Formats: sequence, structure tokens, C-alpha cells
Amino acid sequence: MGVQEGNYKDKKVISIGTVRELTGLSERQIRYYETRKLVFPHRSKSGIRKYSFQDIETLIEIANHIEEGVWTREIRSEFKKKERMKLNEEVPVTLIKGQINAHFKM
Repeated sequence: MGVQEGNYKDKKVISIGTVRELTGLSERQIRYYETRKLVFPHRSKSGIRKYSFQDIETLIEIANHIEEGVWTREIRSEFKKKERMKLNEEVPVTLIKGQINAHFKM
């Protein structure tokens, strides 16, 4: 049984210390981006933050934007726009697959 594509990138298993090392950001910066609703780590029952590889990519993207002088509210707006576009692209594919499956009784 193989690993589904993209699955590992979304697993929230990485500690903030490791994220700090991989991104070059301070823990304070990482937590700040969380308060600005730019990244959403999983919180354990004891409050420990866990991040995914996708979160790390997002944090690097945020840091690059900040370096360019982009404000966090603009970054959040851009992320929301990208998410809406992604959802709009996925809906027709799902509908087409459903129609094909219905036609061929799959």
C-alpha cells in the first residue's frame, strides 16, 4: 500500500524548534504569524504547537513577502484568494469525475 501524494506534507508533526531551524525564523516570529492567521499549527492537549511541511513552506513564503515590505494583512488576503482559486479549480474536476463514474456505473 503506497503513500498518497501530498499526504506527508499536511501531517502536523514538526516541533516549533525544528521549524525555527528550517526557516531561519525566530519562535516569536512564527507565533506572530499564527496570531495574524497566516499559519495554523495543531495544538496538543498540553498546548504544544506542531507544524507540517506545508506550514514550513508557507512560513518561508511569508518571510519572503515580509522582506519585500508586504504587510501581513495583504499576505493573508493573497492566501485567501489563492485558496478560493484552488477550490474553484477542484469543483469542476470533482463534477466531471462524478459524471464519468455515473455514466460508466463505476
